[in-house]
Amino acid sequence: MTTPARLTVLAGPTAVGKGTVSADIRARYPEVWLSVSATTRAPRPGEVDGVHYHFVTDDEFDRMVADGQLLEWAVVHGRNRYGTPRAPVEARLAKGEPALLEIDLQGARQVRASMPDARFVFLAPPSFEELERRLVGRGTEGPEERERRLATARIELAAEAEFDHVIVNDDVARATDELIATMGLPTR
Repeated sequence: MTTPARLTVLAGPTAVGKGTVSADIRARYPEVWLSVSATTRAPRPGEVDGVHYHFVTDDEFDRMVADGQLLEWAVVHGRNRYGTPRAPVEARLAKGEPALLEIDLQGARQVRASMPDARFVFLAPPSFEELERRLVGRGTEGPEERERRLATARIELAAEAEFDHVIVNDDVARATDELIATMGLPTR
């Protein structure tokens, strides 16, 4: 019988590079299973349904919540909902496979309440100014949305102490390797 694996939860503020670090893990550490969240937001250019997110309607999301199909879910930046489908996470952990959730602070708190033995990792920016530069540089939000996200980021940065580990994302490959080492896996 396989021993259940320990779940790792990666959270941090908007534009800190959670998606970039996750993409680096996908490319360099294929043995790590990365959960694909459901969201009610529209896809950004280049995002693929089922790979980056499961893009669902509000009605579909409501059904998932009502049926208990989400491990966690939240309204993010006051607009769209994001959530982690429960069944795939539980299946991976039962097989003893390394599993990683890339979620926001609200979701991390929900997972902590239901899975307190998970490993919680906060991805931090080198500075708030760098975080703002990254958010502006990606060009996916207008000025109003950027301000909303930066206001949320200030709150999220204050929650860093709630996490088991903090990794500063000053270099993607280094941050990825530190996350992998924190998960107890060999780096390469």
